[in-house]
Amino acid sequence: MSGNEQVATEPPGALAPPERHVEELERVVIRFVGDSGDGMQLTGSEFSRVIARAGNAFATHPDYPSEIRAPTGTLFGVSGFQIQFAADRVFTSGDAPDVLVAMNPAALKTNLGELARGSVLLVNSGAFTAANLARAGYAANPLEDGSLDSYRLIAVDISQLTARALAGSGLSKKEADRCKNYFALGLMLCLFGRPIEGEIDDIAQRFAHIPRFAAANVTALRAGYGFAEASELFASTFEVRAAPPQPGTYRSITGNQATALGFVAASELSGTPLFLGSYPITPATDILHELTTLRNFNVTTFQAEDEIAGICSAIGAAWGGHLALTTTSGPGMALKTEALGLVTMLELPLVIVNVQRAGPSTGLPTKTEQADLLQALYGRHGECPIPVIAARSPADCFDAALEASRIAVKYMTPVILLTDGGIANAAEPWRIPDVASLPRIEVKYRSEADGFAPYARDEFLARPWVTPGTPGMEHRIGGLEKDFLTGNLSHDAQNHQRMVEVRAAKVAGIAAELPPLVVDGPDAGELLVVGWGSTWGAIAEARRQAEAQGISVAHLHLCHLNPLPADLDDILGRYRTILVPELNLGQLSRLLRERCLREVQTLHKVQGRPFRVSEILARIKAISAGAEHE
Repeated sequence: MSGNEQVATEPPGALAPPERHVEELERVVIRFVGDSGDGMQLTGSEFSRVIARAGNAFATHPDYPSEIRAPTGTLFGVSGFQIQFAADRVFTSGDAPDVLVAMNPAALKTNLGELARGSVLLVNSGAFTAANLARAGYAANPLEDGSLDSYRLIAVDISQLTARALAGSGLSKKEADRCKNYFALGLMLCLFGRPIEGEIDDIAQRFAHIPRFAAANVTALRAGYGFAEASELFASTFEVRAAPPQPGTYRSITGNQATALGFVAASELSGTPLFLGSYPITPATDILHELTTLRNFNVTTFQAEDEIAGICSAIGAAWGGHLALTTTSGPGMALKTEALGLVTMLELPLVIVNVQRAGPSTGLPTKTEQADLLQALYGRHGECPIPVIAARSPADCFDAALEASRIAVKYMTPVILLTDGGIANAAEPWRIPDVASLPRIEVKYRSEADGFAPYARDEFLARPWVTPGTPGMEHRIGGLEKDFLTGNLSHDAQNHQRMVEVRAAKVAGIAAELPPLVVDGPDAGELLVVGWGSTWGAIAEARRQAEAQGISVAHLHLCHLNPLPADLDDILGRYRTILVPELNLGQLSRLLRERCLREVQTLHKVQGRPFRVSEILARIKAISAGAEHE
């Protein structure tokens, strides 16, 4: 296929399918875009499931509009889903798409600028009406004015073909139109030589409660696949070999799903019932949804009336001996602030998950950002240190949830776990761990009344965990300062300083047991890129590409952000230049300057979008070139 191709909407009848050239590719980036009601998230998710079955490595990035249902056809109402899949390891959902599926003019206009010349552009020509063109700000139809000549354009009236395939189905025009995403999915499965049988089974399961919709979607899927096969729609199809997997059982998992499963595993490994007190907020709500379906694992979920009630109910559960959890995003963290101070003073195990989103205030609820690090470190009244850890990828959310739970119960402290919208909604393959290989989380409830003091401490400065009603161990709790041993109310000045210092020492002491940091790349040299959270994939891929181009660069990624690992200072000292890419205005950079006394170079992005690999690679090259010319 070459140049600008306009494809008819009529299949060629009884003509035999033409022989097609199959292009073998190492990796492909596909982006599905359309109105929020066009089902692009479902299309992308289902395409990902097919890719997962084929054994490819992949990573996804859903991109929702911030309005629940923006006006149809508008630029700010475009919803997208991007996937990169490959024959080897995949670190990100990709930079520029190789294939763009645009369901209307607005989707085309907002995404065309990121499409490389010569890339495949599959367009629903049926949506390019005068009204939709006007809403998108087009003065002329781009399918007809030659402006798309540099792309491999495939224009198909998906709307009309879907309606024709579903004629006689009994569906209304509006209901039939909602099936066009499955027609588009059929086209794409044919383009990449993927079978549709597994997807047909998935549709039957997904719509089992509405059989007529299941039948309609299967018909649309078959129609799209059949149209592509029977016509000369694709002169070439593409094949991406399966990635050689590490032996094991795999599933596709999102960050929110992995977070939920991590806490269920922590509950099972500790023998402690799990309680989630939460108020729905984008993009954290799916953790609540997921845990609600897992209540057979001794999980209790409580949807509270507000953020404050969510965390306070979790504090009550922790007091009652449960592994306690509350989930939220940045605005919800602000509302939970006073209760965070309370649980720190009570010294109870509680994990607070902040799935970060773009802010401040309501901000961009469906867009990603990692700008809540300083809030996690300092956003409370008084001297109130809390351990902070961050997940780096969707699958890593499972391990991060286990680590947060382990620290919480071992040190009797609240722990903040930071993820973000970019990894919470994204998906990747996850190798399901062998349960026997997961380390136990030891929980010790105090049951001996002899010698009991509510705030007596063990070698980790953790106070006893006593379940209510344990004979002889009744004690006072509340938000006022505690006596160092009895926990009774104390206004003594020296006692207050002593309590503040011991709570800080407890958190600082966690650093002593953290595993050694792992540097990817040379152990010393000119440049070290330091990251945290969801920047991991883009940094890792940028470092890999830089190395392939002969540039010496190392990558260090931090999971524990408070306290910082004990060997961090030594590692930073082995490199001449430190580069810190962040989806904020330099919060980790500020922390490294403050605590490690190292000057660092910053790379900021605050656009509600993750880093592109090319953005980080360009800075690495610039630093390397500067060092060579000194």
